[in-house]
Amino acid sequence: MRIISKENQINEEIRDKELRVIDSDGAQLGIMSLDAALDLANEKKLDLVNIAPTAKPPVCKILDYGKYRYEIQKRDKEAKKKQKVIQVKEIRLSTFIEEHDLAVKANNAAKFLKEGDKVKVSLRFKGREKDYVSKGQLVMNKFAEFISESGVVEKKPEFEGRNLIMILAPKTDK
Repeated sequence: MRIISKENQINEEIRDKELRVIDSDGAQLGIMSLDAALDLANEKKLDLVNIAPTAKPPVCKILDYGKYRYEIQKRDKEAKKKQKVIQVKEIRLSTFIEEHDLAVKANNAAKFLKEGDKVKVSLRFKGREKDYVSKGQLVMNKFAEFISESGVVEKKPEFEGRNLIMILAPKTDK
């Protein structure tokens, strides 16, 4: 005997007494007993598959179960192909970064944003740099200006411990 899994119940695994049965063509055959539905499926040499177990009464369809599972796997695989995985790239700045270095890092961030990734910009305050928080805020604002063409600020600069963190997202053209 098969072990009942999280997948659809088929043939003898179905325990309900009354079922709403659908033919392999999609035509509704009405509500019938489990035995009658199993006999009908055996006549057509197909399986009785419980496709909606939570319905009252449960909905079962007469079909080829192997082909049905293959179609579901194929559909799931296609859906997975179309998904875009968004990664978060990180760029680290310092409080007293020079203009040119900031521009180079902004170009890298713009490249990441054009690829569709998000960018986490972090600025760490070491030692006495904590006294220059306003300078750090200026660096972050200047960085946001540099990438304003290719991205938008999703999360404004905020402190997380000794770090000033800002999240940038790609611009969406609508």
